[in-house]
Amino acid sequence: MKPLLIYFVLAYFISWFIWSPLYLPKLGITSLPVLPYQHYLGSFGPAIAAFVVTYSLNGKQGITDLIRRIFGWRVNWLWYAVVVMATLGVCLLAILLVKFTGQEKVTLKGFGTSNEFPHLSVAGYFLLNLFTFGFGEEIGWRGFVLPLSQNKYKAFFATLFLTIGWACWHLPAFLYRPSYSSMNVVGAIEFFMSLFTGSVLLTWLYNSTKGSIFLVALFHAFVEIIFMSKNITPTISAYEGAIITVLAISIIVYFKPKNLSKNQRQVLKWQYL
Repeated sequence: MKPLLIYFVLAYFISWFIWSPLYLPKLGITSLPVLPYQHYLGSFGPAIAAFVVTYSLNGKQGITDLIRRIFGWRVNWLWYAVVVMATLGVCLLAILLVKFTGQEKVTLKGFGTSNEFPHLSVAGYFLLNLFTFGFGEEIGWRGFVLPLSQNKYKAFFATLFLTIGWACWHLPAFLYRPSYSSMNVVGAIEFFMSLFTGSVLLTWLYNSTKGSIFLVALFHAFVEIIFMSKNITPTISAYEGAIITVLAISIIVYFKPKNLSKNQRQVLKWQYL
């Protein structure tokens, strides 16, 4: 079996197993206990799969390289500014557009906190997202799938392939998360496109920082904050998605599909597809 197929099967199995108490009630199984933060715990599936498959393919050398990229925080400070300013800038611009068009009343009260976890502070909610959907996902998606795919394909097509796998990973959520289960066909297509445009930005960031998983995890966490914070309405989210789409198209046009960056696309040289 090819490494990527093994990886996706393992990542899906781990995450879907962890999520099973949440979606099995829809299938008539209600006896399983639900843990606090169960949905967030499932985000570690991609990271665990990355470590397991990396070790099976390249042993300690592969693990050492993966850990080096996870803690690859020593990049130009401008990239940290890009991560913070780009995400918060997208949110602010979306809010201003909603406010000036008079579509609905806008308030920033509670921004950075969560309706789902009202007991968490801004810092607590951010750290939750950073260590789960940030590192939990990105160690796998951008730390393993993307560079291994870029070993054979242009960055654009590697990103598209990754997005398909990433979207399928979310399938159980359509059984238990209201924001997913309420989607119709058009909503599902919009969901996929939002993942793809976000993936383009993450590929650009990963290749531009020469493979820093740390930076893409940070970026992912900030994106979760600007979309899921308290008082971020569907209208604001729609504007945020539109702005991110414009940014993604700009990256594709300016940096070209081959690398989606001024740098060469990052690859894992120790394993072939």
